Amino acid sequence: AQLRARSPKASTFMTTATEILQQRLPAARPRIGMILGSGWSSVIDAIENPQRVAYADLPGFPQSSVAGHVSDVVVGRLGRHEVAVMGGRKHTYETGRADAMKIPIRALREWGCDVLVQTNAAGSVDANIPPGSLMAISDHINFSQHSPLIGEMGNERFVSMTNAYDIGLRQQAHEHAGSMGVDLFEGVYAWFVGPQFETPAEIRMAMGAGANAVGMSTVPETILARHAGMQVLAFSLITNMGAGLSSETLSHAHTLSQAQASAKRATSFLARVVGQLAI
Repeated sequence: AQLRARSPKASTFMTTATEILQQRLPAARPRIGMILGSGWSSVIDAIENPQRVAYADLPGFPQSSVAGHVSDVVVGRLGRHEVAVMGGRKHTYETGRADAMKIPIRALREWGCDVLVQTNAAGSVDANIPPGSLMAISDHINFSQHSPLIGEMGNERFVSMTNAYDIGLRQQAHEHAGSMGVDLFEGVYAWFVGPQFETPAEIRMAMGAGANAVGMSTVPETILARHAGMQVLAFSLITNMGAGLSSETLSHAHTLSQAQASAKRATSFLARVVGQLAI
């Protein structure tokens, strides 16, 4: 029912994309979809028997313009699960549209994915969560108040965002982190559209609102996934402190550099968690 209320054009694109994925990979039955942010892409190296389909071959799938993001769907086995991994996302700041990932997420849902695992690189606004840390997202703040569901019809658009980041999946992540000796923090992620970094005043506002980290992604995809009836598990790789909280100069190059420094540990953790999820 949650997938009925969409425009005819979006419906056609989504069905076509799903059909192409099924035709290209007829034996694939992924139940977990993944979106990889900066610093997380090497998890693809852990996938057994990977098969790729370029976004360019899938109608409605966007081409990312951001360094560090790959425009492919990679399908294969990660531990006990078959997964469909989107190597990159389209951000709201690239086009002004919060629904840029609507068709990819709905296509994966129609293909059989019940869970969406998201990752991002984020800035910390919490002194207890320093750069290099991994954080499970427990909730989010949509400071922009953009929504990918604007224009949707029907009562399904009024989707509940309580437990948007599934409690049970987060608990499993913490259990695996403990067994691996990985410090996994948990906190609230605040979404700013970007592409400019936040001002010190905005960081202070985020801190006052209860945020632990800030970034420019993830929230629209979570809303879309919950609207589609998917469970969501999301992680941030902390690459820097927010503006005004340290002396470092923020830039995308700095974000990528810091993400790469922690990439091996982050992706090893992610592969273990996703590969062993009980769903």
